[in-house]
Amino acid sequence: MHRGVLIALEGIDGAGKTTQARLLAAALEERGWPVVLTREPTEGPHGERLRRYLAGPTRHLSPEEELELFTADRRDHVREIIQPALAAGRTVVTDRYYYSSAAYQGALGLDPVRILEINEAFAPQPHLVFILTLPLDQALARLQEKRQSAPQVSEAPAYLAKVAALYDGFQGDHLHRVDASEPSDTVHARILETTLEFLEAK
Repeated sequence: MHRGVLIALEGIDGAGKTTQARLLAAALEERGWPVVLTREPTEGPHGERLRRYLAGPTRHLSPEEELELFTADRRDHVREIIQPALAAGRTVVTDRYYYSSAAYQGALGLDPVRILEINEAFAPQPHLVFILTLPLDQALARLQEKRQSAPQVSEAPAYLAKVAALYDGFQGDHLHRVDASEPSDTVHARILETTLEFLEAK
């Protein structure tokens, strides 16, 4: 049995990661690929704590405490979902992965290179990473349009600008940047084309 494939969708809030992760997983399943669709923060205890925290009005954890929580949640994610799925030969599509920690906690002043090192010591490197790029004003407009409550602490414009700059700096042959300002169907088609080329060549 072939080991599975790990695909991560990344980008700033409002870029459309969740939508594209769902579309990709559904398209692969239709083509007969066994898929596990997952996300971070997870639905585990650390993930639920993070979701409540991020939905709140203020940041009361230090950057180090935030990173510790995200790392603990990711350890659970890798152990309970990602590694078993990969070992079973499945294709894992995750809405956010450790590049989010490098970008978001990096934007708070932590060293993004060190964050990547910490995570890659226990988390499998994804085979494909799609970084959805979107001008900040468009991302903020999307967030405003779908918002039903006060902005999350991660949505401050100056902060998101720093996050986007860090995403722009990540390098690697497995990283693919996709213009998320295009229609959703166009973005999906580009992601699916790259994914199928990789899977069929594997």
